[in-house]
Amino acid sequence: MRITRSKTGIPGFDKLMQGGIPVGSTVLLCGTPGTAKSIFSMQYVYEGARKFNERGLYVSFEQNKKALFTQASQFGWNFEVLEKKGLLHFLCVPVRNINHQTVEEIMRYVNKNGIKRMVIDSLSTLSIMAPMYSAINDLFLKELVTHETIFSPNLSEDFMLKRFIYFLMGNLQESSVTTILISEIGKDSEFLSRDTVSEFLADGVIQMLFESMGGQYSRSLMVRKMRHTKNDEDIHPVEIGKKGIIVHDINS
Repeated sequence: MRITRSKTGIPGFDKLMQGGIPVGSTVLLCGTPGTAKSIFSMQYVYEGARKFNERGLYVSFEQNKKALFTQASQFGWNFEVLEKKGLLHFLCVPVRNINHQTVEEIMRYVNKNGIKRMVIDSLSTLSIMAPMYSAINDLFLKELVTHETIFSPNLSEDFMLKRFIYFLMGNLQESSVTTILISEIGKDSEFLSRDTVSEFLADGVIQMLFESMGGQYSRSLMVRKMRHTKNDEDIHPVEIGKKGIIVHDINS
């Protein structure tokens, strides 16, 4: 069966998975702070709008629109022009406004505006805050009260988090939008997300790395997995140039 692909437009990246991310995939983009996850993600929606005329949505819980536009301008990306054309959309939701309806509101926006590619920045923030405000009507009594809950209060918190991740991934994978979920991880973490389950549920996982070795490239990335396509499994040097990210061939 022929796979339709969402080309990122990021130089050197699409060839790592036979031409791009399979359309409709939910991809976890993980790494420690400073690995250029946000730049990669902004470039994905920008190039989608500019090169491929695809409507993109950038959902941010950590930066306002002005900050995003300022960061984009450093690479010559004119978000304002593409926004006026209806090709780029931005939802900047303050942390205090995240609630149990946030995911549903995002999906309604996606469907209403014909969004083809989306970034959620970040999954870490959303998954920490949203479960705190779950409506009691959304839960079964047997999910809230068990013999474990009585003896281990933290168990219910962990359950709520994982339940939310399953709910989020299910909603995204039922849609046709290709989504990048940014996930912050600790330097010595054995997991690829703070929730510890999204790397298993996601269709794809891209890990960005940072290691100061005194050479030309301190950042790199690897495609840990990508369903519905073959993917390169090597670690590739990443350069942050004047026009954004460039992924270099390991042999060049």
